Amino acid sequence: MTKILDEDLRLVEQSIYLPLVLSVLEHDRKVTEITAFKIKLVYLDLIEYTMLKVQKDLKKINEEMRKIKMKVIRGHNDGTFTEYDIYYKGYHEEHRFFNANLKNNTQKLLAYYLQRDN
Repeated sequence: MTKILDEDLRLVEQSIYLPLVLSVLEHDRKVTEITAFKIKLVYLDLIEYTMLKVQKDLKKINEEMRKIKMKVIRGHNDGTFTEYDIYYKGYHEEHRFFNANLKNNTQKLLAYYLQRDN
């Protein structure tokens, strides 16, 4: 049974998924730079603009986590599951996430950021 409150679990999830979104965007930026697009700058600008939005939100999440004394550290990845150590108000919990779910949820969050106006 987890001791983490539901609203704080949202912070945990965001602290896991937002870095994954940034990783995907960084990879895509590198690939876009070496790919022969006709108007490459438009794609690079979109990726960089999206990265800035994600970084801004991640900074807010990290500040909120610091306030409630929470820390999430990525652990071992066995190819099927990725472990995360969660430190929360003096407690330690280890959570395992199915990699396919991490990928699917990262994809959904990436789509959200690419479609977001502000």
